[in-house]
Formats: sequence, structure tokens, C-alpha cells
Amino acid sequence: MKFKHSLLFDRYPQLAPLKGEITQVIQVLEKSFTAGGKLLVMGNGGSSADAEHFCGELMKGFILPRPLRPNELALFKECKHLDGSILQGALPAMSLGVGHSLISAFSNDQDPQYIFAQQIWGLGNEDDVVFGISTSGNSKNVVLGLEAAKAKNIPTIALTGKQGGICSEIADITIKVPEEETFKAQELHLPIYHAICIELEFLFFDSGLK
Repeated sequence: MKFKHSLLFDRYPQLAPLKGEITQVIQVLEKSFTAGGKLLVMGNGGSSADAEHFCGELMKGFILPRPLRPNELALFKECKHLDGSILQGALPAMSLGVGHSLISAFSNDQDPQYIFAQQIWGLGNEDDVVFGISTSGNSKNVVLGLEAAKAKNIPTIALTGKQGGICSEIADITIKVPEEETFKAQELHLPIYHAICIELEFLFFDSGLK
């Protein structure tokens, strides 16, 4: 697979050794979205913000406008108030760091480190993909979330710093950026998930949704 649209490795040559892993991630996500699955993303702090950012780019137009197809627009013909032409094609993705009622209740009643595992247990299906972001690779709630996904036979991906940590021992695919300090690793996480979003957008929306 060639990265035709994101120019990731031209702009960040230090990420070139990760091309194989990033390509695998794109292929896994393409398979999931084609099958009607969704992406569940988790992280803490800045990585939670990255999870939100990642999902936001998938759920609406990023580089391309993503107009709905004629058969999709036809679904709104009986709507009196909704203009379907305002909507855009979406690749279904959800950040697990949102939902304060569930998060606060489960954290109080059970164990806060298990919140991602609980969300994955309740939301995840085999056609989905679970994506954990942790610069250390050792964030306990992310580790437990990946294990919950494995228990449900859901493909797992980890985006980490150089060491990979426990997440790399669990995830099916791990992208380890060549930095260990948190902020430096996060600076390389963003262009990776942007590139993933761009490549997927062109796969699904360049000539119409598959």
C-alpha cells in the first residue's frame, strides 16, 4: 500500500520505519468499516484528547467533502425539516473517554481502572476495532480495555512510545513512535492518526462510499 495522499513519510521521515505497522492498521480498519464495524478509541489526558480528535476526523469530512450518495439522500425524502444534503459520509468511531454519567457511576460503584473495559464490553462487537493510545504503553485502564477486547475477539491496535509497554504485548498491532518522553511521543501520534484518517477517507469517499 502506498501512502498516496497523506505525505506522512515525506513530512516525518523518522516515522518511515513504521510504514508496515501503519499500513496494517489501515487495512484492519478498512476491513472493519466495510463490514459495518466501528472504531473504539481510548486514552488518558492528552491521549484522550487525541482519541477525540482521531474520531472527529473520521466522523465527518476531513480532506474530502463526503457528500451523501443519491440512495442515501433518498432516505430523507419524507423528512419535513432535515436536509440530508447537509450531512456527510462518516466512518463510525467513538472515543471511550466521553460519557461522564457512565464513567463517574462505574468508577464510584466498581473500579475506575476498568471503565474502558466496561465500555468495550458493552459496546464492542467482533467487526469492530479497539484502538488504545498510551505513550508509556502501560496505562492500566488501556491495558484492561485491550484485554476486554481480546476476550470478545475484537481486533486491537496500540499507539505507544518507543518502549511499547504492556500494550504491545497484548495488541494485535502496535505502532511504537521513536520517542519516550510523553509530549514528544504525542507530537508524533497526531501525524500518524491524521495519515490513517486521510488514507481511509480516500479509500471510502474518493469515488463514493463503498
